[in-house]
Amino acid sequence: MDLFQMLLVPMILFMLIVAPTWIVMHYRSLNRSSRSLTEEDRQSLEAMLVAVDQLADRIESLESILEADHPDWRQQQDRQANEEKGV
Repeated sequence: MDLFQMLLVPMILFMLIVAPTWIVMHYRSLNRSSRSLTEEDRQSLEAMLVAVDQLADRIESLESILEADHPDWRQQQDRQANEEKGV
């Protein structure tokens, strides 16, 4: 009996029972761990949302200033963008 024949049955059992079970359990644990956010992640997310809101307010302010100073700035931007695209 050579080495290959001796290891054939354990290899088949491993491939049919142990490996699929191992893979299923691995991905199940990954799914469970990625489902919920940690408290630190939630705080970071809240801070980012506050920053996004502040940036959106700043953009609106800048657009209103531009609109007051140059009423047709949007049309100029659209024309320039179309010219660059070749439309």
